[in-house]
Amino acid sequence: MSVVISGTGLFTPPNSISNDELVACFNQYVDNFNSEHCDAIEAGEVTALSYSSSEFIEKASGIKSRFVMSKEDILNPEIMRPTFTERPNEELSMQAEMGVIAAKQALAAANKTVEDIDLVIVACAYTQRYYPAIAIEIQNALGASGWGFDMIVACSAATFGIINAANAIRSGTAKTVLVINPEILTPQINYRDRDSHFIFGDVATATVLEDQSTATSEHQFKIIAEQPITQFSNNIRSNIGYINKCSPDTIDADDKYFIQQGRKVFKEVLPMVSKLIIAQMDKVQVSANDIKRLYLHQANINMNGFIAKKVLGRVPSIIEAPIILDEYANTSSAGCIIALHKHHQDLNSGDKTVLCSFGAGYSACCLILEYV
Repeated sequence: MSVVISGTGLFTPPNSISNDELVACFNQYVDNFNSEHCDAIEAGEVTALSYSSSEFIEKASGIKSRFVMSKEDILNPEIMRPTFTERPNEELSMQAEMGVIAAKQALAAANKTVEDIDLVIVACAYTQRYYPAIAIEIQNALGASGWGFDMIVACSAATFGIINAANAIRSGTAKTVLVINPEILTPQINYRDRDSHFIFGDVATATVLEDQSTATSEHQFKIIAEQPITQFSNNIRSNIGYINKCSPDTIDADDKYFIQQGRKVFKEVLPMVSKLIIAQMDKVQVSANDIKRLYLHQANINMNGFIAKKVLGRVPSIIEAPIILDEYANTSSAGCIIALHKHHQDLNSGDKTVLCSFGAGYSACCLILEYV
């Protein structure tokens, strides 16, 4: 049995924040902080904060802007976080709403109807609640039958979800699967931290997977190799969780946001991911010259450049290793799916591509795909 990705979908939030907008807010906060603590700074008791800049952000990450579900209060120096009106239980949750939109696009691309779906997997970095599952809520909103579940694997959630979907199809527990990645990441950002205030954006993606024998869509990717890997590390971490309220003295501490030790991440993750991709290529006897496209996790342009060069043995063209993080920023597990969604129409039958994620955990996953 061959399993294919037969359709993809993308929900993009209505609001975008440019680097200039983000920096203007951050620098105003810096001025306010330094003014408020000027005596302590002069006495050496408090360290003065430094400005950020659009040039610094783009050079460090490749990010130019990001889409967000809530913009106004992120750019308020007195608030600096997204704010949402809590919805009653009778209304569709925000993640479910985003996921339904992306799912409907993916279904249309796959030439499938809701009646074809018998498994919904929501795979992302965070879910806005623990139960009932967002996947089951989306299943209900779409009118699908079968079953559904949520899974969290940070930036590798989408690819881990795809592997789970493929295995469900192979085992016969599902025939056609929706994997949905509703990434609401802005609440995890410490917008007062110069080194990370620019990293993330919000988005939702979706993929349809099915047996190749039932696929009728225009664009299909057959999975010909796949391998996930995990290795424990504290170098990327977020300690937010429902137990935080039991420790009120630290409930608002900086480690309740996204934190990372960037240099260590670069040093440890990049060789792991490069080795993983090359091993999967060797497994199915695919050479670097055979790879037409690298759909890599969209965290940092310098990381992507390093991995692509290691895999291909040369500097890739922008066509070979498309970048979407300049417009979307880091969207966790959704990034590599956005790249695939936006940059596949020119492929030819038989072309080999790589779909690869990597991030906190550490977790990484590589799929070798053949365009059908």
